[in-house]
Amino acid sequence: MCRLFGLSAAPCRVKATFWLLDSPDSLAQQSRQEPDGTGLGTFAADGSARVEKQPIAAYHDAEFGREARERESQTFVAHIRYASTGGLNLRNTHPFTQRGRLFAHNGVLQGLAELDAELGDYLELVAGETDSERFFALITQRTDRNDGDVTAGITDAVRWVANRLPVYALNLVLTTATELWALRYPDTHELFVLERAAGGAHGGRHLDHVGRAGTVRAHCRQLAEHPAVVVASERMDAEPGWRALAPGELLHVDSQLHIRSRTVIDSAPRHMLSLAQLSPGAAASQSAR
Repeated sequence: MCRLFGLSAAPCRVKATFWLLDSPDSLAQQSRQEPDGTGLGTFAADGSARVEKQPIAAYHDAEFGREARERESQTFVAHIRYASTGGLNLRNTHPFTQRGRLFAHNGVLQGLAELDAELGDYLELVAGETDSERFFALITQRTDRNDGDVTAGITDAVRWVANRLPVYALNLVLTTATELWALRYPDTHELFVLERAAGGAHGGRHLDHVGRAGTVRAHCRQLAEHPAVVVASERMDAEPGWRALAPGELLHVDSQLHIRSRTVIDSAPRHMLSLAQLSPGAAASQSAR
């Protein structure tokens, strides 16, 4: 399945190094379906978004993911794509950017014609073919309706989708230059959060996170001295503080690293999809690896 990774060290700008495909012989490469794209999103000191991403077709561009990328930012979002909708091209590769925000998603929703109709003029924000980018545009629309309140925008969007469209999963990470949001919905896939003290649980240690599947690795020496919040599709080290978000839980990390978390939807989607109801490609993209 797609891998999500988000990190906030706000209000500090820190340098972190990312490898989105950790090694040439990783389990991801050996899996029955290889990754279809990798992407990293950061913000410059002036708040402008920087997105580096590449579709990976038959591993021709795997070196893009394995190259070390050291970037400085308060917030970071990384994504490994296993395609469920949309072709293997740059415009369908996560993360996406809208209104100065970055977004990455793991899941599947259907009923895109109804979603397109709901988006109206906001469909102009969608450059590709994916359900993910359309869901992001709905969040942008609802955020605008709520006077720029991203928490309210995500809440409104996920409730509308859950009530109207067939849903398999809607896990997401959304960042601005100083803030981070993460949602797990419903209980299809896990999503974990680590509130990491400076130096980790034992003190004095830099951050060095490696996904079990060999897909995402993140390294940051400065986090030996600064606290951070990490969100990931899996526990990425032996820190005891990892916890799974509850289904329907929306996490918000503000510009001072304060955390607010609440359940914004406490029921399953009205039209809950099973793995058997997905197309073969979408089902493969959502299977555990």
